[in-house]
Amino acid sequence: MKEETKKWLKKAEMDIKTANYNFEGNIHDAAIFYSQQAVEKALKALQIEGFNRFDKTHDLINLAKSINADKRILELCDKINPSYFVSRYPDIEKNYNKEEVKEILNASKEVLEWMKKRLKS
Repeated sequence: MKEETKKWLKKAEMDIKTANYNFEGNIHDAAIFYSQQAVEKALKALQIEGFNRFDKTHDLINLAKSINADKRILELCDKINPSYFVSRYPDIEKNYNKEEVKEILNASKEVLEWMKKRLKS
């Protein structure tokens, strides 16, 4: 595995830990934001590993498509994708309930596990 890939993977893992910490503390907007960030960095790690570059975008669907992710990963990314904007911009704010936040966090964890398996193969 490339050193640059390892750096992005490490940041993705830290972001998912931060998401989990914020979820446990009932800070939902931070939990969904860091969940999204973890997936974004994981997908960019795969781009770096496979193509020696990454796309400067926050769109998880486009990132996932660029690495030929399967249908399940695309579905998860579609669920997580709005988290970036909803958690950052007050004019499009949405209040997620705890169950919705947990679903986003779990979806992000699933994408990270898929990414780790893909890097090992």
